[in-house]
Amino acid sequence: MKLTIHGAAKTVTGSMYLLEACGKRVLFECGFFQGKRKESLERNKSFPFKPSEIDFTVLSHAHIDHSGNLPNLVKQGFKGPIFCNHPTRDLAALMLADSAHIQESDCAYINQHNQKIGKKNAPIAEPLYTRLDAQQATQQFMSVAYSRAFDIADGITVTFTDAGHILGSSEITFDLREGGRHVRLVFSGDLGRGHNDILRDPTPFEDADILIMESTYGGRLHEPQETANGRLCDIVKRTLDRRGKLIIPAFSVGRTQQFVYSLHELTKTRSIPKIPIYVDSPLAINVTEVFRMHPDCFNAATNEMLRHNENPFGLDNLTYIRSSDESKALNDIKAPCIIISASGMCEGGRIRHHLRNNIGSAKNTILMAGFCAPNTLGAALIERRPKVNIFGEEFDVKASVEMLDAFSAHADQNELMGQLSRSTGSMGTILLTHGQVDQAEALANLIQVKHPKSRIRIPDLHDSLDL
Repeated sequence: MKLTIHGAAKTVTGSMYLLEACGKRVLFECGFFQGKRKESLERNKSFPFKPSEIDFTVLSHAHIDHSGNLPNLVKQGFKGPIFCNHPTRDLAALMLADSAHIQESDCAYINQHNQKIGKKNAPIAEPLYTRLDAQQATQQFMSVAYSRAFDIADGITVTFTDAGHILGSSEITFDLREGGRHVRLVFSGDLGRGHNDILRDPTPFEDADILIMESTYGGRLHEPQETANGRLCDIVKRTLDRRGKLIIPAFSVGRTQQFVYSLHELTKTRSIPKIPIYVDSPLAINVTEVFRMHPDCFNAATNEMLRHNENPFGLDNLTYIRSSDESKALNDIKAPCIIISASGMCEGGRIRHHLRNNIGSAKNTILMAGFCAPNTLGAALIERRPKVNIFGEEFDVKASVEMLDAFSAHADQNELMGQLSRSTGSMGTILLTHGQVDQAEALANLIQVKHPKSRIRIPDLHDSLDL
């Protein structure tokens, strides 16, 4: 039995792991690597194995850095089932189609722009995969409920448990039996913070021979969640005082719904006035509908709201924008408003158009509310660079840039350690992935002190471990 780390090694994107056991090759996670455009394209285009030789794929959740390269995997020859839970299936179907649409649209825009400015010899931009490829991948999904163990092959049993990160996010447990041996491999997926306004808390780990654990914020502490609404309220009011717009880049899954929920609460309590709020993301609108379909993933408080017919994702002053014409019309609004749009890292979607149109005014505010991978537009904004590149053009950053990580969907150092302390057994080897080197090292040092019997490793890309 062997495990190979093919992604998210000493970085936060591109999750991908290959498990070879019981005569089968199981890929779990198949995410997009996000970073410098040229490097990202090369890494996402090519796999370090033959997709046609993979027997099964298992997916923890629908975020693109975990699921985004599945259509390319299928396009290159993978024919097997893709196992996940029910909400992840519904969300991934939307997100992969949207990812393909964004790629097709961006390529068309770049090609048209190159022709317009006279770059006639520029190479033709082509999408990594199309909406048809995404549809084919979706047809290979097979969904299973939380906490229901199922066999994908003789000797390989899989169980999904709630990771509390986004709707449907899962920890994955592999129970492997081969040659009289039993090995338990647990993959944390992305872990939530707990005490979420909408979702349940992460499920404690069971004992594991090998635990693969995320370390996105392994060396950091977030702002307390209790301060989130207060900070958001202050940012909204300061922007209104300048008669400006508040532009919020937000992931369509999880973060957008959290912002809508919080703005609902602030408006209901009259902490902020009833100003126009726009969610400009067809994907986010569809995702919100999926949220409504899966109340089984909600915590008790949110289900109580639903029982009283209170819609936590709706407001009188909230407008969901679908069409591109409606999106373009937002540019003509001069009065203060709030625009929430994808993507959170500002690497695709309509948010880049809103940033281009609003970044040059000191009246406006850009609110960043989550991790952005190095070399992304979002990371440049968080670093408060004076100039940024959008659609190949340089823009002066005159808008105020605010950071609010109290809304982060990722556990911080204390919350990761708390998840370990709540585990119901011992951990043999702990592999720290999905984190920058400094974050993984900080978490490794703390785990070693608290759990001296565990072996801690921070694997390199393509490292293999004999199970």
